[in-house]
Amino acid sequence: MSKPTPSKRSRPEPAADPRSNYDYRSSEIDDPGLVADLDALVDGEVRFDSYTRNLYATDASAYHQLPIGVVVPTSTADVQAVMTYCADNDIPVLPRGGGTSLAGQTVNEAVVLDFKKQMDGVVDIDPDAETVTAQPGITLARLNDKLESHGLKYAPDPAWGDKSVLGGCIGNNSTGAHSLKYEKADGYLEACEVVLADGTVTTFDWMEVDALHDRAEAAASDDDPSIEDQVYAVVSDILRNHRDEIESRYPDLMRNVSGYNLDKLIADAEEHGAVNVGRLLAGSEGTLGIVTEATVSLEPIPNETAVVMLTYDDVLDAMEDVAPILEHDPAAVEVMDDVFLDLAADRPEFADVVDILPDGTDSTLLVEFYADSVADGKQKVADLLADRLPGVAAAVAPSDDAGSTTTDETYAVDALEAYDADRQTKFWKMRKAGLPILLSRTSDAKHWPFIEDTAVPAENLPEYVADIQTLFEEYDTFASYYAHAGPGVLHIRPLLDLKADDGIETMYEICDDVTDLVIEYGGSVSGEHGDGRARTTWNEKLYGDEIWSLFQRLKAAFDPDDLLNPGNVSGDADPTENLRYDADYEFDADFEPTLNWDNENGFQGMAELCHGCAGCTGHQDTTGGVMCPTYRATENEEITSTRGRANMLRRAMSGELPDDVFTDEFSHEVLDLCIGCKGCKRDCPSGVDMAKLKTEVAHERHQREGVGLRDKLFANVETLYSLGSTFAPLSNLATKLPGSGLLAEKTLGIARERELPTFSRTTLQEWDRNRTPAVSEREADHKALLIADPYTNYTQPDVGKAAVQVLEAAGVHVAIADEVTDSGRPAHSKGLLEQSKATAEANVEVLADRVADGWELVSVEPSDAVMYQEDYLDLLSGDAVEAVADNTYSVLEYIDTFRLDEAIDTAGEETLSYHGHCHQTAASREHHAVGVLRRAGYEVDVLDTTCCGMAGSFGYEAEHYSMSQAIGRLLFDAVDDSPGNTVVAPGTSCRSQLGDTDRYDGKPPHPIEKVADALQ
Repeated sequence: MSKPTPSKRSRPEPAADPRSNYDYRSSEIDDPGLVADLDALVDGEVRFDSYTRNLYATDASAYHQLPIGVVVPTSTADVQAVMTYCADNDIPVLPRGGGTSLAGQTVNEAVVLDFKKQMDGVVDIDPDAETVTAQPGITLARLNDKLESHGLKYAPDPAWGDKSVLGGCIGNNSTGAHSLKYEKADGYLEACEVVLADGTVTTFDWMEVDALHDRAEAAASDDDPSIEDQVYAVVSDILRNHRDEIESRYPDLMRNVSGYNLDKLIADAEEHGAVNVGRLLAGSEGTLGIVTEATVSLEPIPNETAVVMLTYDDVLDAMEDVAPILEHDPAAVEVMDDVFLDLAADRPEFADVVDILPDGTDSTLLVEFYADSVADGKQKVADLLADRLPGVAAAVAPSDDAGSTTTDETYAVDALEAYDADRQTKFWKMRKAGLPILLSRTSDAKHWPFIEDTAVPAENLPEYVADIQTLFEEYDTFASYYAHAGPGVLHIRPLLDLKADDGIETMYEICDDVTDLVIEYGGSVSGEHGDGRARTTWNEKLYGDEIWSLFQRLKAAFDPDDLLNPGNVSGDADPTENLRYDADYEFDADFEPTLNWDNENGFQGMAELCHGCAGCTGHQDTTGGVMCPTYRATENEEITSTRGRANMLRRAMSGELPDDVFTDEFSHEVLDLCIGCKGCKRDCPSGVDMAKLKTEVAHERHQREGVGLRDKLFANVETLYSLGSTFAPLSNLATKLPGSGLLAEKTLGIARERELPTFSRTTLQEWDRNRTPAVSEREADHKALLIADPYTNYTQPDVGKAAVQVLEAAGVHVAIADEVTDSGRPAHSKGLLEQSKATAEANVEVLADRVADGWELVSVEPSDAVMYQEDYLDLLSGDAVEAVADNTYSVLEYIDTFRLDEAIDTAGEETLSYHGHCHQTAASREHHAVGVLRRAGYEVDVLDTTCCGMAGSFGYEAEHYSMSQAIGRLLFDAVDDSPGNTVVAPGTSCRSQLGDTDRYDGKPPHPIEKVADALQ
């Protein structure tokens, strides 16, 4: 097959880009000629600037290495053109999906092909044949969403399936928690379109073994055989001459992904009399060819699931129980040990699950059954408990044939059953967040993933784990044990400090010793996450010389010039090189942080916390969560993810970027589009708080560079709004004059498209001075000091009046604070920490005394409430600020917490669409409003939305208007799809964003106004 000649194709008109002001080519490019050549050949983006290269220098592993550059292909033709050019010029190429690999296989000194951004579609679904054809960049979550209506699913289900993509799943030969029922990715790969190392495009699918041998023989007489023919020749030789060695050396495991899967080749030939060479690409980590389209077979979705969590006093007891549990034919058996559970308990997202575990629980086994019905599922759980936990009542009695299957000795202490979807989801969500939970330590010592997916037969787990524990004691460390106990795959992560002088040497020695143990117990060094840089070096010890030689021959046939992800699987990748941290690593913040950082290592610890798991990238395809609004709006733009920003911040602080964090360049490219929604603080399973990091850096930048006029104006909203109210209605007329918007944009950079606030001549505080509270302090059980924030006080006092009306109807004595309006939020959001701290100090001095007198503090503005509740603790320390934080509520949170609405009669009659404020959602406080509205009589459709996109002043800034609207469209679409008659939102910014469109009649109401409307 001859090489194609790449040609320039016509480019489609680009869609409106909310990042159109951002220049990816602004940084220095090492080889402009290479960039120009590739740019002329492809329709996709070609990015070789230093910022992009650093973004792709890491994945979810312990490794980093700068790529040559990045190409975002739009088609197979683009991939073909890049590969052909790189083959002609001896340039390595690395295919990459979601960048979630844990062994370092998606970082290399190569031209990276990022498939996730563009090549992410479904080509064809064939329900009758139970197959789907899709591009490599589609996430598994989105793929299964497309298949759900057909009652089918792609069976491999790695925990990170909403971030992992099909191409990566094939490249790593992934499976998942349910591998007791399903095969690895190679068992489902039916055909694949592949770009070979010389740029040739071919399709691999099923071929009779005899036909394969015939083609190999024909190739032997060819003076210049194609890559494809050379591959068939090596595969033919493997089948004819190496079957016995493969069958004897490959471990008898369902979860072995070390090396190339020659065992699958042999098994297919024996079972079908045919082979699919494409299946060799499963687990090849991009070293053999580049998959640009794949046809995979599917499995039916089970009717029901039943889950039970067994609890144990010790992880070794749990290991003893695995083999007996397997006799009950579960779909999954997952272990979580004490280290895992202790760390999960410190994460707000999982604390409630850990809290329900019985006292003294050291470890758990999460067991899931597939069932025909709920009753069937309950019966399977009952039978298991009758065997493994006699004396503990299950939801139903055990069946007549239930009984001990393997041993009379039992180990479980208690059991938590789960049959409803919500409870099951909670259990599974904690388990699936294992990696980022374990890497939530901000110390230098971390649980590194370098032996983290060894696999041994389940019956050998107790002895294996005991030996591992003894080994770790010799190295003065310990590890967590979690994940897929059923098939014998444990994620074992020793705690090591790779920055220490002997840290890397210790890592290597542990790897060597563990490999010996794995071989002794009939296992594999990788049961899930592949070889990459971490484990390639151990494949020769695992398999022996003959099979190691076969790996190298296969690689040479597919890739004669070693251009495809060189060094991995059969190469010379050194696990001790190109590590993210080593003894020479230095972190230099070059300033003294202003905020309180109560984590270990403070600001540095938080800046180094992101390990690249890509938890911030999954919400693109799934529901729930806030982060990251700009990533969602830009559709897989890495630099707008929390991972991208955090990694760039760390690399800048460690001197690995040409710019430091205080330059215009860094601010513009990396931090500018972080809108401070706080979503990452909750939604990132490791708890990376990018909003706080940005605030700290912005403050220091202001200290060095000064503060611009617009930032000063936005930071002093209290003064501006006070003047606007004083001069109303003239101030309102001024903003409506023709040309006023253009003038504001030209002089202050305020987007002309935005409607400016309308000021009230009579403030909420003035209104309150002229009234008598409806409920006296003497007759009230609660005293609420309502804080009139600048927006409520000067521009929308009706919201404050509605809050007073509802609270007084509930029997609350209400007063409006005279001394406090500005919480400091506007200045804080701009990084003006001296100003926000001074405001916080003044407010706490007043409010702490009121709290001491029995007052509860209430705000109708969610971002202000969170400012008092959380951000003040970052600015100040002491009992007074803690008292203020502990006794501050948003108004509906206040009503719900004390069930004040039980004292009032309401009759709401319509359906509301509720959009929660991002700060409240990030603080897990958004549910309060929904509960109050529903008890007020309303039907409430809770919108699954992120930040509205206004984000305080962000959406008013001219250069951010397009991004603000791009984020806003996510909200607008959700409202359009909602059955609600009226959209409600507690945040002023949110109501402004919604009100600035032509979809709604004016600004939507605050939820407290709807509660007031419902009062009888």
